[in-house]
Amino acid sequence: MSNEKLEQLRSDLDAVNLQLLELINRRAELVQEIGKVKLKQGINRFDPERERQMLNLIVENNKGPFKDSAIQHLFKQIFKASLDLQKDETQKALLVSRKKQKDNTVVTLGPVEVGGGEPVLVSGPCSVESYEQVRQIGETLKANGLTLLRGGAFKPRTSPYDFQGLGEEGLKILRQVADEFGLKVVSEIVTPTDIEMATQYVDVIQIGARNMQNFELLKAAGRVNTPVLLKRGLSATIEEFIHAAEYIVSGGNSQVMLCERGIRTYEKATRNTLDISAVPILKQETHLPVFVDVTHSTGRRDILLPTAKAALAVGADGVMIEVHPDPDVALSDAKQQINIPQFNEFVAKLRESGLYKESAPVL
Repeated sequence: MSNEKLEQLRSDLDAVNLQLLELINRRAELVQEIGKVKLKQGINRFDPERERQMLNLIVENNKGPFKDSAIQHLFKQIFKASLDLQKDETQKALLVSRKKQKDNTVVTLGPVEVGGGEPVLVSGPCSVESYEQVRQIGETLKANGLTLLRGGAFKPRTSPYDFQGLGEEGLKILRQVADEFGLKVVSEIVTPTDIEMATQYVDVIQIGARNMQNFELLKAAGRVNTPVLLKRGLSATIEEFIHAAEYIVSGGNSQVMLCERGIRTYEKATRNTLDISAVPILKQETHLPVFVDVTHSTGRRDILLPTAKAALAVGADGVMIEVHPDPDVALSDAKQQINIPQFNEFVAKLRESGLYKESAPVL
């Protein structure tokens, strides 16, 4: 009789297990639906207040034999698994996600295809200071067989007393030099209302680290057809970085390129800490091209070449580096820019490494 009782109890337990399984999966379906609603509304997946309400309700109705602490532990595991389900649904829905698009996005800028296989260089001064300054750099890029000229016309600076850039006049200088040497212009825009104006001069709109979560600026960039280079924020997680790109793509502009430029940590040996692991993660999680800014991430001329090699070795689609005819008198970032002879040597050694093959020197 005892064996029959044991088997019956085991049978009842199996039935309860199956009922629990059905209920847990039903709960998961509800969670997925909630996740879709949250995504549409732009609501954060994790809501601690809602989780606390659910736990309180469950504990209030706990009749034992499990202690309240055990019940809380069990349901917290269910909540965590449910949150992961919402994350999966969110990633599937993101337009920038590799799950949404298997093929790499390729951004064509004149003779170069960013994300098309061969890495490229984006080079130029931190700030546009004069036509003569930019022309020297444009001539240098042309001599090295390069295409992408960067320069800051609008400069968001930490101190309000630092040089803020020449504004639209700086964009005009960049456009004039680019047209003279057959180059493409990359320049930062900081205000949503300047986006339309900027498209008259630039080939790529750069959104800097301090504006990565300037959502109105991201939306404005999404409403134009000009390619966008989006830099990672100083303390932004990779997830936040990806969602910032999603703002632009969801607005209709699919030509987005990402740029890892170092993040803020406790380390002082470099200006920022280059998160080199972000490159393969971004390449894996998204279909967008990925650059590495070796100038802003390190702030050190002596390690620009090895960090550029590291970036290309882990799969970056391009490297950004700042060059100035006379860095010692530059109006911004004087200590981290390299001069023209150093830049020529940088390009030559990068080519010698075999990691970089963009064009051939035009001498």
